[in-house]
Amino acid sequence: MGNEETLKTLLIEAGKNFGLSLTPNDVVLERSKDPVHGDYATNFALRYGKSLGMAPRAFAESLIASIHDPIIDKIEIAGPGFINFFLHSNALSTVLSEVFRQGENYGRLPKKNVKVNVEFFSANPTGDIHLGHTRIGAFGDSLAETLSWAGYDVTREYYVNDCGNQVEHLGHSIRARYHELYGEKLELGDDDYHGKDLIAIAQSIKDQFGDRYLQDTQESHDFFIRYGIDAELAKIKKELEHFRIHFDRFSFESDIRKNHLVEKAFEDLKEYTYVEDGATFLRTTAFLDDKDRPIIKSNGQYTYFMPDIAYHYDKMSRGFDLLIDVLGADHHGYIARMKSALAMKGYSPDALEVDLIQIVRTFRDGKEVKMSKRTGQSITHHELVEEVGVDAVRYLFVERAPSTHLDFDFDLALEQSSSNPVYYAQYAHARCCSLLLLGQDIGIDEQGSGLGNEQENAILKHIADFGNAIEGAARERAPYRVCAYIHKLAGLIHEFYAHNRVIDRDNLPLTRSRLALIKASQITLRNALGILGVSSPEKM
Repeated sequence: MGNEETLKTLLIEAGKNFGLSLTPNDVVLERSKDPVHGDYATNFALRYGKSLGMAPRAFAESLIASIHDPIIDKIEIAGPGFINFFLHSNALSTVLSEVFRQGENYGRLPKKNVKVNVEFFSANPTGDIHLGHTRIGAFGDSLAETLSWAGYDVTREYYVNDCGNQVEHLGHSIRARYHELYGEKLELGDDDYHGKDLIAIAQSIKDQFGDRYLQDTQESHDFFIRYGIDAELAKIKKELEHFRIHFDRFSFESDIRKNHLVEKAFEDLKEYTYVEDGATFLRTTAFLDDKDRPIIKSNGQYTYFMPDIAYHYDKMSRGFDLLIDVLGADHHGYIARMKSALAMKGYSPDALEVDLIQIVRTFRDGKEVKMSKRTGQSITHHELVEEVGVDAVRYLFVERAPSTHLDFDFDLALEQSSSNPVYYAQYAHARCCSLLLLGQDIGIDEQGSGLGNEQENAILKHIADFGNAIEGAARERAPYRVCAYIHKLAGLIHEFYAHNRVIDRDNLPLTRSRLALIKASQITLRNALGILGVSSPEKM
């Protein structure tokens, strides 16, 4: 049992003396930000004292009278009734053996038996990935991994919009490029795709099939669309693999339609529909929306909303307790309407959460950069990752809350100094590896005997808080909190190194304990970086 669990148990047992029946989830215990206030603090007395008819401070005094444990050095009451726990230094060092026992799983929390579907990225297979998708991908994957570490059963899902006007324009654009290869004049409309990547797709069709699809038929029309989708999706999957994102499932809108799930969903919703000016509307205002939404156009075609409803019903039918959609900021109006549609089916609106990701701007030399020097077009995901690397993009794209605009600084991402948070964290990991290599003949003391100075205790406390940091990041859907945890740990490692002689061959017992501290720091930092999809180099 860790120190936090021990303190919670002690508080629960003390509460029983006053008739309280609580679980660990009912006890709020936080790391003290200032060591003057101890190692842990709780609002237990404030939270439950009044319900017992007791002044919180008086309740706190009665509580601590029955709390005794070898890990506790002293207990203080602060303010109106906060309880501060000061732990013995040897209690802090017990975290070392826990880190070594769990290794690559240190920080991973027990299973919660909650199934979560995280649907993110889902770029339309119609061209190059833009930086908005990059941010959605980095955030969505890091969120999914944070939830997984926090004990949720997570499925990562990519929804492929392979129906509708956009793929029609894709097919037409590829057809035009294909005909161009046979000397015909290129004719592309304003809504068609003008990217040069379609020339390569058209050339591939020519190489494989020759002039087989020059004649315009329904077969050739369908072929250009499907070939284009497959080619673009294959390119996206390759980019995703390089970006260290792996999906558990790809769902296709065409399958939703083919399996008549749209028609089935419409039947389920029929009591909430009405017709106006030839179009069919869904009465979403009866639930959470500010206006009713069309689901069938006056020409009889479904709007994009109707297949999306069917897709979300399909996800819920697969047994998920929670759906999380990670979408661009322009989907703000989407949230209330989809929650309303879920409520119409009998699901709780809270079964769906939507994280909206704000736009990305890129800067170089203090000036905004919108176009690629190489192509003259907007900077693509591929170009950004190619220039600054996967690690920098993944970390810096997650570091800020998704609700804020992201200004990505090329110069900072490439800088090898403490100003670059990615370099700062990775250098701390490499420094740990270097020290462990240097002292490999000395060994480590897993008990951390003799540790206890200010820098050592600060690291021990922060390592012990790793699980809490993961729990908090998962609860708040905030993987950027993992970045904050990493940055602080890296800073503590660098500070410890600056103020202490880690390897002292004239004092091997202390050296073994400090090497154990370095080893635990290295493991924790590696695990935390891994949650963000960032590598942990051993040399830099």
